[in-house]
Amino acid sequence: MVKENKNIMKVFKIMSAAILLLVTVGVSADVTAQQKSVMEETLSSKQQSMISIAAVAAKGDLAKLKNEMNTGLGTGLTISQIKEAMIHLYAYAGFPRSLRGLQTLMAVIDERKAKGITDQKGQEASPVSDQRSKYERGKAVLEKLTGVPETGAKTGYAAFAPEIEVFLKEHLFADLFERDVLTYAERELVTVSVLSGIGGVEPMLKSHLTICLNIGLSPGQLQHFVETIQSAIGRKEAKSAQSVLDEVLKDKK
Repeated sequence: MVKENKNIMKVFKIMSAAILLLVTVGVSADVTAQQKSVMEETLSSKQQSMISIAAVAAKGDLAKLKNEMNTGLGTGLTISQIKEAMIHLYAYAGFPRSLRGLQTLMAVIDERKAKGITDQKGQEASPVSDQRSKYERGKAVLEKLTGVPETGAKTGYAAFAPEIEVFLKEHLFADLFERDVLTYAERELVTVSVLSGIGGVEPMLKSHLTICLNIGLSPGQLQHFVETIQSAIGRKEAKSAQSVLDEVLKDKK
């Protein structure tokens, strides 16, 4: 009888342990799923810093740009990533803003070195091995970004000024977007940040927010983008970006 009771107790302990394990695994899986869901709806600290740096650089507020660059380096952005963002910026905000951004970054790096802070340099752009013409490469990149084949007759500005269509393909989407220092998603976040900063370019902002969705950024992350814009450069710019984002999300339904 005593032996039977011991066996019963042993079985009970084993069953209890098994149940506890199943509950623990279930809770852990649920927490992991919730964490994944939150990650899919928010931007990382590095992404937020990249947005703030690009938007402030587009505005030309160099004092604030120094602060944002310091914050970005603190989050783990490399020197090469911030430098590449400033290079990418010129396609939308012009050489003056780009060059002032690069000069500001140089000053920030020197100041941090003087304080004994060593920042990660990061990778340099890899050489392009694709033997196709720049136009064909740029066309292929644009098709990846938009998910729309570049076929058919040119319309709008591309038909009115064919030269600019060639420049866009060869330079913006080949020379810049092909560089591997930043991912497509990072380049698009820089792009929509700059467009939000300069203002008055809602059609372009709409196109690039649509691209953001096409390459994997979620509606929640784009909403977080708008919130980051408000924090970085103000309510007016955020309100305009929100209005465009609302249109994009409505069109996607």
